[in-house]
Amino acid sequence: MELDDAPSRPNDALDELIRQDLDPLSVAELEARITVLEGEIARSRIKLERAVDHRAHADQLFKR
Repeated sequence: MELDDAPSRPNDALDELIRQDLDPLSVAELEARITVLEGEIARSRIKLERAVDHRAHADQLFKR
């Protein structure tokens, strides 16, 4: 994702995160950041799967 393609909402934490300058970070800080981001990716994937499953169940319920 290009920086210009990022979501643009006021006070969006993701927007701020992807624009953060990584140059001042140490190797340990970068590794910690990657670990946290991988955890957030996993959490987002779980939420996405639940949303898709919920939608599929709702579609089935109302499809008669």
